[in-house]
This record gives sequence, structure tokens and C-alpha cells, in this order.
Amino acid sequence: MQKVVIDTNVIVSSLIGYGYSRKIVFDLVLGKRIQVFTSSQTFTEYIEILHREKFAKYPEFVLNAEIVLNKIDELSLKFSPDIVLDEIKDEPDNRFLELAVFAKADFLITGNKNDFRISRYGSLQIVSPKEYIEIHFG
Repeated sequence: MQKVVIDTNVIVSSLIGYGYSRKIVFDLVLGKRIQVFTSSQTFTEYIEILHREKFAKYPEFVLNAEIVLNKIDELSLKFSPDIVLDEIKDEPDNRFLELAVFAKADFLITGNKNDFRISRYGSLQIVSPKEYIEIHFG
């Protein structure tokens, strides 16, 4: 089973649209076809971002976000990274990279290729939702 770290923007996209991000979260993560890793820092970001006021315009967004987050919390393997990296220009995104490296994830999936300009970090592959689906489940 592939081991992944999912950036917050993938979860947001999965709750708003019906594209690659939705397939990753609903079909692969919640369907237990891939193993997702979280840390207290990454999960805190999920909660903070998904409860922003700007998402209130989407019907039932908050309710669906809470359901998805509860399920991800239940299914994820939790880690407490003890490494500090400074590779990503948007500093909070380094928490996702730290988790992925520490937990030895296969993939870090992010829709934020502006900040995640690297495609690899050691053996970790950093891919967009589209790249992940098309290459591994296409």
C-alpha cells in the first residue's frame, strides 16, 4: 500500500470539486487503498484552513469537512516528526515535507506547485493530484 502525505489544498479541493483531489481523498484514502500519514501540526492546519469563513459559501462544506477530517484522523498513521526542514518558501508547508520525510512516505500530494517547486526530496516524490492519479491509478 502506498504511503502518502496530503497537503491541505487537496482536501479543500476534494470537498469543493469532483476532480483528482476528490478521487484521492474519497476513493483512495477513505476507501483504504492508500495509507495517509498525519502529524499534530498538519492536522491542526487541516482544521484551521477548513474552518475559514470563505468556505461557508459552499453548501454543507463545514459539515462535510468535519466528517472527512474525522475519518482521516481515524484512518491515518500519526507521527511526531523530530526534524526541521526549510526547503519550501511558504514556511508552514515545511511541516508537510517534514512529516513525509520523517515517516518515509512514498508521496507528498499537493496542488501547490508554486511553493513546492521540487519534485523529489530524497526518495520522496512530490506530485500534484493529477500526476498521482494518472501515473499510479490511471
